[in-house]
Amino acid sequence: MRVLPMLLAVTATVGLFVAAHARAETPADFLRSYETAAKQADAGFGGFSVQRGETFFKTIHGREWSCATCHTQNPAVSGQHARTNKNIAPLSPVVNAERFTQIDKVEKWFKRNCNDVLGRACTAQEQGDVLTYLMSVKK
Repeated sequence: MRVLPMLLAVTATVGLFVAAHARAETPADFLRSYETAAKQADAGFGGFSVQRGETFFKTIHGREWSCATCHTQNPAVSGQHARTNKNIAPLSPVVNAERFTQIDKVEKWFKRNCNDVLGRACTAQEQGDVLTYLMSVKK
């Protein structure tokens, strides 16, 4: 008899977990998350900057590539991967509504791309600045 309530509780918990992670996010949701993390990392956090984001996006940071190497100087247009020549859809969420809508993809690509560009993970400040810039880019 005690097994059924436990089974129901586990099933409900798994269902909530799947539902929470299956739902689409928005770029603003990610920005709020980066803001929370940036405030935790730096008590003097003063907000994100379009200018810092654009500079970060277009600058080579000691490695071979910048973000713009593959995503172009205008992230509102399609790019092409520098090594594989694979086409890349526009990165700006203003022109590509699929960008920054799924946590697993956002985490995967920030992890991979930050490593390619910086040789390390991006900070929440860097992620927030870049996303703030990308949200400002229109065709």
